[in-house]
Amino acid sequence: MKKAIFFIFFIISSGCGFAQVEDSLITAVDFQQHLNEEFATKETSPLTDEDLKVFESLDFFEINQKYVVEATFSRTASELPFVMPTTTERQPIYVKYGELKFSLNNQEFSLNVYQNQRLLSEDKYKDYLFIPFTDLTNGETSYGGGRYLDFKIPNSSKVILDFNKAYNPYCAYNANYSCPIPPKENDLPVKIEAGVKKYKKRGVKPLQVDNVK
Repeated sequence: MKKAIFFIFFIISSGCGFAQVEDSLITAVDFQQHLNEEFATKETSPLTDEDLKVFESLDFFEINQKYVVEATFSRTASELPFVMPTTTERQPIYVKYGELKFSLNNQEFSLNVYQNQRLLSEDKYKDYLFIPFTDLTNGETSYGGGRYLDFKIPNSSKVILDFNKAYNPYCAYNANYSCPIPPKENDLPVKIEAGVKKYKKRGVKPLQVDNVK
């Protein structure tokens, strides 16, 4: 965490980037701190009781300005509701709300943005949008089932997409949860080395096997 904070202040003091990027990098530190607090608190943690006892911190990729990208948002009208598959038999209803187009590593990408229809009835979530995605780090340095980004209905077609705030579904920590499976349209053929890494249980020692001759 100290490295991340130092990196943020280095970016700001050196004058790199623009104001929105700087703000996003700072809030990425807040995001990590908040997530660790959530996981360390029994009432809000998705961890099993056994894992919670030894929890210290989630593993994060180093916060990186490269993964804070300016994207173009376009609203997709007349989309029909559909069932987004989950890791269980649960069948949540979503609507494709729009698309985000952005550039990364001199390549062009797009992500679909979805709106949960059940959450529309709750005031605090009425502007909430959901971006489930997969990338080439899945199963290696990040969770194999993909990751999520939270998003809000934008006021402009130009938005900031910050992959430093990508997080794992609760299924990555506890099989008792039901989690949406990222649609194949949101599979990014690139490594997104930002956000939360693959979950590693603490205090688990490798099995020692004596040599047998």
